[in-house]
Parts: sequence; C-alpha cells; structure tokens
Amino acid sequence: MNVITGKVWKFGDNIDTDLIIAARYLNTSDPHELAKHVMEDADPDFVKKMQPGDIIVAGENFGCGSSREHAPIALKAAGVSAVVAKSFARIFYRNAFNMGLPIFELPESDQIEAGDLITIDMDKGTVADLDRGHSYRFQPIPPFMQELLACGGLINYAKAEMLKQGGADA
Repeated sequence: MNVITGKVWKFGDNIDTDLIIAARYLNTSDPHELAKHVMEDADPDFVKKMQPGDIIVAGENFGCGSSREHAPIALKAAGVSAVVAKSFARIFYRNAFNMGLPIFELPESDQIEAGDLITIDMDKGTVADLDRGHSYRFQPIPPFMQELLACGGLINYAKAEMLKQGGADA
C-alpha cells in the first residue's frame, strides 16, 4: 500500500467537514450509508461519477469545521483512496490517520488538474502527475503513521498490537 494511483477529483480551499458529509446524514455511523452522500453538497453527482481508488486533490485547509470522524470515514467508505491538499485542518489530519485514510500535504496541489491520473509514493514522498509529466515532493509520512494506514486505522492497529502481545480479547 505504499503506492497509490488514481484519477483526480479537484476541490478548492476550505472544504469543511459539512461539505464532506453534511450534518443531515449524521444520524448514522454506518460507513456504507455515509458513503452514499460524501461530497454531496460540493458536487451532487460526485459519488455517481467517482470510481473506487480515485483521489481528491484540494487547496488549503481541507477538513476544517467540526471535528467529526464521519468525514474521513465517509471518504474512505466511498472508495476515495487518498486526499492531497495544500494543507489540512489539524483535527481532520489526525482523524484521517486514525480512520486509515491516507492524506498528503502538497503545496503544489493547485498544479494538478481534475481528471489527471496521479501516483503517490508514500515511501519516496512523491506525487507524479502521469498525464502532465510532472513530479512533486512532499514530506514522507513517518513509519508509525504508515503502519496506522496499513492496518486500516488506529483501532485495527491497537487490536493487532494486542494480539502480538498475547491479548486474547483483541
């Protein structure tokens, strides 16, 4: 899982958690139900048009607003394989890793266009835009956070650690 390749869906600055998953859908925590409505208020047809493995590329402050964990859960359940943005709201950043959604800060995110095919190499810290022939560098994700992603999030990581230590109830 150290390399992610997908088609780009482009969004702007300040995409808040209410745009990612509107509050009117928070009466459930079922990931599959949330996935049906992800990004609905930003692009009503997003879920119908996107394919599993696609990547969201956005501007500054992605995930701002309320601290709901539903936002990264909904994105992941919808099949979004990663989010690349100029910057992330601090709580969304933590929630994304805790839920197992790969996210990457890339100052040049505005140079990537909707529909482009990109490859993200977590180990090398690169995003390659295969359609435009450009490559960009980002700060590689620390090994521990890559472990969180590989396990599918913090809860799965903790369960795996408990099993390693002989915990019977994990």
